[in-house]
Amino acid sequence: MPDTPAATAAPVASPTAPAAPRLPNSLVWLMALACGLVVANIYYNQPLLAAIGRTFQVRAGRATLVATATQVGYTLSMLFVVPLGDMLERKRLMLLLMLGVSACLALAAWAPTFAVLAGASLLVGLCSAVPQLLLPMAAHLAPAADRGRIVGRIMSGLLIGILASRTLSGYVGAHLGWRVMFEIAAGLMLALLGLLAWRLPRDQPQFAGSYGSLMKSLLTLTATLPALRRSALVGGLLFASFSVFWTTLAFYLEGPAYGYGSDVAGFFGLIGAAGALAAPLAGRTADRRGSAFIIGVGTLLALVAFGVMGLGGGWLAGLVVGVILLDVGVQAAHIANQTQVFSLVPEARSRLNTVYMTSYFTGGSLGSVVGGLAWMHFGWAGVCLAGAAFAAGAWLVSRFYGRASAA
Repeated sequence: MPDTPAATAAPVASPTAPAAPRLPNSLVWLMALACGLVVANIYYNQPLLAAIGRTFQVRAGRATLVATATQVGYTLSMLFVVPLGDMLERKRLMLLLMLGVSACLALAAWAPTFAVLAGASLLVGLCSAVPQLLLPMAAHLAPAADRGRIVGRIMSGLLIGILASRTLSGYVGAHLGWRVMFEIAAGLMLALLGLLAWRLPRDQPQFAGSYGSLMKSLLTLTATLPALRRSALVGGLLFASFSVFWTTLAFYLEGPAYGYGSDVAGFFGLIGAAGALAAPLAGRTADRRGSAFIIGVGTLLALVAFGVMGLGGGWLAGLVVGVILLDVGVQAAHIANQTQVFSLVPEARSRLNTVYMTSYFTGGSLGSVVGGLAWMHFGWAGVCLAGAAFAAGAWLVSRFYGRASAA
């Protein structure tokens, strides 16, 4: 029945609640900064994997487990921690997570063994869900007339954090060592914790049920909404293709084809800024032509990107063009997917986001594993084939999954 997802979703705040006051620009920019800095914790390790492997004398395929562990932790946080934003006071929950991630980053910086580093990386991902709590908080606090603009601005901070993190960590890793990067990240989290404790308003929970009923509603929403399942599968497959590339790029650039260091691998994050620049355009086009159109274009761009990098990745120009196409395609499809997901059941947006983002980062974890194996056994050609396979799967799902039943 059409009302099933809404009915099984948790109770929400009364629609007669007083209108939210206008959010100060300074607070909006702080939220954007926080999203960018916290999400960066997940990606700092990617340009550093080759250096980490040398420190602990582990092979490339095993070194990629650091990136995989971080994304697995973030996925678990999406599934089990983010829904708590509907039950617990969000500011307190976020401050606890900030304290936890700072301690885990310090543990990673001083890890005596590879196993300790991998465990710390899992915990870093688990404590880095703050952006996915800040976004619903901003949407709740913002007046309806400003909601899209404010959430869009905060999302831009998230995208810039993803891109800049690789550039910063690559440079720091090349000149100061990978351990220093994690020490810097731990200090940044403590400083940010102080800023959020000072400026972030309290945001009382809207969910009146138990944690069990909250988690059950995730299953009900997933089972009853084919469009949600389709978006979740497309997002997961596309992010898998994205992770295949970024997990192995440092190894390729440090190999015989280029002989570059981690600073150059990190610099490719800036090249990917095209993806962040494309995000507003993707959102506006999705409004005009529909999310399905942008998702189709995004998946095809990702597929073409791996073709370009597979055939022309031995030349720097070919690699640069491939990175731009991949980032634009993945980010455009991601924005369109989220637009589509949030339109399904407005009163259950936090849980819809949990379902979508859990699938998204599950795909990222899978891509990291597959990328490492592909590089270890088949080299760069294997990496490009694996990435192309995930992108092709995303296109097929976006075109055919659930369409017959919808018709």
